[in-house]
Amino acid sequence: MQAFLTLVRRELGGHFLSLTGYVIISTILLLLGFSFIDILSKVNGVPLDNPFTEVFYVTLYFWMILLLTTPVITMRTFALEKFAGTFETLMTAPVGDLQVVLAKFVGSLIFYLIAWLPLLGYMLILHQFTRNPSVAMDFPTIASTFLGILLIGSLYIAMGCFASALTRSQLIAAALSYGLGLTLFLLSMRSLVAIPTRSREAEIFAHISMTEHMQDFARGVIEVSSLIYYPTFTLFFLFLTWKVIESRRWK
Repeated sequence: MQAFLTLVRRELGGHFLSLTGYVIISTILLLLGFSFIDILSKVNGVPLDNPFTEVFYVTLYFWMILLLTTPVITMRTFALEKFAGTFETLMTAPVGDLQVVLAKFVGSLIFYLIAWLPLLGYMLILHQFTRNPSVAMDFPTIASTFLGILLIGSLYIAMGCFASALTRSQLIAAALSYGLGLTLFLLSMRSLVAIPTRSREAEIFAHISMTEHMQDFARGVIEVSSLIYYPTFTLFFLFLTWKVIESRRWK
């Protein structure tokens, strides 16, 4: 356990000791700021009956943060180790392959969640100045929204770790991760697919739709299907990453 925590601290510290980490945080702050200004301009003087979280998640900025930052966060996990020549040293340490994969995943996920913390600050600002503070600061709804951000982010971080394990180039890893994430996002856009509402295909698209899942989270609704879907696919990509790392023994 001590070795695992050491690896997590090493991975998390790597983000804060590199320029890339601060670029990611600055980008998220910029996109959150744009979304905050955009939402305020739309609701200024207009009664807000829905939670602020529900208004925020439908903006393009929310999905831009997810699609653009997770590949950059994860591109260094394994690709940088291979490029710098420290991969074999790491893998010969007294830790298992699975521990290494999980430590890098957890370290990247913690950094991802830290980068989202400014969203709470915007909530506090709305709570201070809105006419209906209960709408802006509905704590159960905020908690469910951050749960959605955690679950969706964990899936994208896992996909990024898998992409990074496949190559020694950080740029290729980021491109592969972005491609996987964009594909999943496009599959979530049911409005782009002309299918009957009550067909079997519609049920499948509804089940994999991140936009519909996130809409539930933003409303304070937690569906069991979401609690199964995201952890399942997160574990699937972590399993693939583990097998890719383990395959070095066969070479």
